[in-house]
Amino acid sequence: MPAGFAESDAEEAGLGWLETLGYTVKHGPEIAYNVDGGERTDPGYHDTILQNRLHRALSRLNPGLPAAAVFDAYHKLLRVEAPNLIARNRALHRMLVDGVNVEYTRSDGSIAGAQAQVVDFERPERDDWLAVNQFTIVEEQQSRRADIVIFVNGLPLGVVELKNPADEGATVWNAVQQLENYQTLIPALFTYNAALIASDGAQARIGALGAGKEWFKPWRQRP
Repeated sequence: MPAGFAESDAEEAGLGWLETLGYTVKHGPEIAYNVDGGERTDPGYHDTILQNRLHRALSRLNPGLPAAAVFDAYHKLLRVEAPNLIARNRALHRMLVDGVNVEYTRSDGSIAGAQAQVVDFERPERDDWLAVNQFTIVEEQQSRRADIVIFVNGLPLGVVELKNPADEGATVWNAVQQLENYQTLIPALFTYNAALIASDGAQARIGALGAGKEWFKPWRQRP
């Protein structure tokens, strides 16, 4: 490993790879509250969803639904109700896969039901793909910065934790442990999580929320 190689270099390499896959790449301060081009809605960094991106995606993916139904889906995604983190994550997963159940009033006054699409799995080019590094979250007086957060349609579906490949004491398992610590310290970031990725530059592992270390599998790039 080259002398002077730092964790930030691993971040930049990861962001560069994501950019080649079609992701928009931004740095955390670029999207902060009340800055030019900022996308966050809370000056205290308690927010985890990029709300404007989410609303635009819901409107784009559900052209047949009235604005009220789109807003109903948006509201339900912002406030996933369940007694604990794992239950909230499972409820969100169902909405991602099956759509969000919404109701709206037809022109004749009758009530209609529908499912609002959150992610277009068949045509992913219609989705909004964004990678942000150094994304700050504050929860219960705990402040942490995730190395890379992957947003799909404004939802933080992926969290990547990286360790300095030049530090022999910083392994991929340290990165996995850090992700587990974050789930306790800043659980709001993980309600929407679909993938946890850990890497030390030499190897990478991918796992899921609530899984123990034994469930983090080697990441292999497709040929």
